[in-house]
Amino acid sequence: QVQLVESGGGLVQAGVSLRLSCAASGRTFSSYAMGWFRQAPGKEREFVAAISWRGTSTYYADSVKGRFTISRDNAKNTVYLQMNSLKPEDTAIYYCAASRTIGIVTARNRYDYWGQGTQVTVSS
Repeated sequence: QVQLVESGGGLVQAGVSLRLSCAASGRTFSSYAMGWFRQAPGKEREFVAAISWRGTSTYYADSVKGRFTISRDNAKNTVYLQMNSLKPEDTAIYYCAASRTIGIVTARNRYDYWGQGTQVTVSS
């Protein structure tokens, strides 16, 4: 069992940066692949970024590639999402998720545990 708690969201202007954190409970955090998803009002939850259990592999949605960076610190049971050059279209609730699947996981239905989400609002 893994419990995930996101933090770091807020209201910011376009062009600035934010760093989201996701703290995980449990001693087996390092064995999970991790991902970030987001859901904008009226839209489906979409994949943003993923990282392998060791942190050696990452993958990004085209919409955030080059602006967002996912990383993890297994000693702190935490995964991060550094978001630079934010745009109004990045406005959404951001969720972190954990998957028992080995490797990079992009499919929402392959994640086993989800956090409650943190709101990111980017004004123009």
